[in-house]
Amino acid sequence: MHDDDPLLTIGAFALRARLSPKALRLYDRLGLLAPARVDEATGYRWYRADQVERARLVALLRQIDMPLARIADVVGLPGADAAQAVAAYWAEVDERRARQAALVAHLRDRLSGRRPTMFEIRTCDVPEQTVLAERRHLLADELPRWIPSALDRLTGAATECGGIAGTPFVAYHAEVTPDSDGPAEACVPVTDARAAEEWAAANGRGSGAVVRVEPAQRLVYTRITKAQVAHPQILSAFDAVEDHIAREGLTIAGPCREVYFAEDWDAASATDEVCDIAFPVGRK
Repeated sequence: MHDDDPLLTIGAFALRARLSPKALRLYDRLGLLAPARVDEATGYRWYRADQVERARLVALLRQIDMPLARIADVVGLPGADAAQAVAAYWAEVDERRARQAALVAHLRDRLSGRRPTMFEIRTCDVPEQTVLAERRHLLADELPRWIPSALDRLTGAATECGGIAGTPFVAYHAEVTPDSDGPAEACVPVTDARAAEEWAAANGRGSGAVVRVEPAQRLVYTRITKAQVAHPQILSAFDAVEDHIAREGLTIAGPCREVYFAEDWDAASATDEVCDIAFPVGRK
């Protein structure tokens, strides 16, 4: 299209694009489809004929609820790349809908009082231990990436500091959800507290790793499989432990935690037990 090609009024362009002038004004306001020319005195808009395809594409992408920023990216891509971007977005939508469907099933069971999965509740006493810890404020969708990377960093550091003295765990000092950012704290018990303190002083600035003492405590817990670690299945395990604590007249005495005892997470099958959901408790 050349600069001297005739411009279309917003009405004519709307007819050709099969959109309303109202939609075109909205796309302009959102920064998705700017007119080729706007009269400074009247505010009237004119469009080029070669903008029709972009207008139709924006309308279609809006119908699949694509975020505005991603629409702006897609319409700026060549055809094959744009198609890949749309496919990638829809794969994310499918994954999100699958998670939401599982969460709806969990909510229906919870609200109706059904407990489709039975959990064996156990109790254990854990002695005082020194842990190398990394605390982070983050949202729920960041947890699956952060937990393994944080535990890998801390496990490697603990190995350098005389060895690992207990089972790694992640403690939740507040809820981690799509709206609440915790914090969560990855912890690895260490054998040599002094060596761990020296390591944290030398290396902890980037990760925020610190050394602290975890007090002796009694844990009420249930053991879950690798498949049950996934959200929202894991919520049922937390609910089961909390229900048991309330029935037994106990009080929660510290942050809940996920205790990762599997020696080889990647090699574990979906039905292998890999994690304990635990709450420190005391008597009322």
